[in-house]
Amino acid sequence: MRQGDKAGIVCCSNGLNKNRSNEVEGLMLALMEIGITPVISDHIYTRNLVFSGTGMERARALMHFYEDDSIKAIFDISGGDIANEILPYLDYDVIREHPKQFWGYSDLTTIINAVYTKTGHTGVLYQVMNLLRDESGAQRKNFADTVLKEEDSLFSFPYQFVQGEHMEGIVVGGNMRCLLKLAGTDYFPDMTDKILVLEALGGSLPQFVTYLSQLKCMGVFARVSGILLGTFTQMETENIRPDIITLVQEYAGDLPIVKTSKIGHGSDSCGVMIGAYRTFHKD
Repeated sequence: MRQGDKAGIVCCSNGLNKNRSNEVEGLMLALMEIGITPVISDHIYTRNLVFSGTGMERARALMHFYEDDSIKAIFDISGGDIANEILPYLDYDVIREHPKQFWGYSDLTTIINAVYTKTGHTGVLYQVMNLLRDESGAQRKNFADTVLKEEDSLFSFPYQFVQGEHMEGIVVGGNMRCLLKLAGTDYFPDMTDKILVLEALGGSLPQFVTYLSQLKCMGVFARVSGILLGTFTQMETENIRPDIITLVQEYAGDLPIVKTSKIGHGSDSCGVMIGAYRTFHKD
């Protein structure tokens, strides 16, 4: 992107309550101060329960931004449960012909991975609302430098090897619960030789056992080249034992596993590019 370029703002998952309009306006101002011109979708705020429109309407709003050549990136500011509702209504041929990155996190894992699977285009696991939530100013600087100056500060994060010393491959995945919504569909990415990133906001120990068991039964751990673990907010805050590292080791066997505290739902989180090749080395 360049100074003055336009970015589409969407909510493909749960719509925002109208009492968050000040927050949305604050984000618009922050983007304009950085040098990005935001264009807001008509389907941002809830109209019925958590819905800002039907699945078809939200898909049409997203496709409008893909089709508009003046829009250079798409930022989703939602989260929740219903993003996968729009997947059958997206035109992946059009998306393939209009390459632009879709940014979102949590439930938007479904769309980012579906778009990569269907088109090969990269997307970014990152919530642009972090530009407001991080009071240090680091998010704005890293975001601006990465988006406008083609640096990689937003995608640079500290990590530690839990086991193994090296892993490389195309990165897929995101929120564990939401990624599994794609299981059994044409939108689930081919896991062969991929780096699987996993993170979560909520969830109890039995739920994570369920998710990991499903991934193992699907043969995911037998195909990936390694695992990148982000934050598991509730589990780590409540100090639940066994912890997520121990659980993943039980299911992943001797796969290389990397842990970082900078991918996930924290306001200080970095971004990770889904569909891009990445290499991790042990220091």
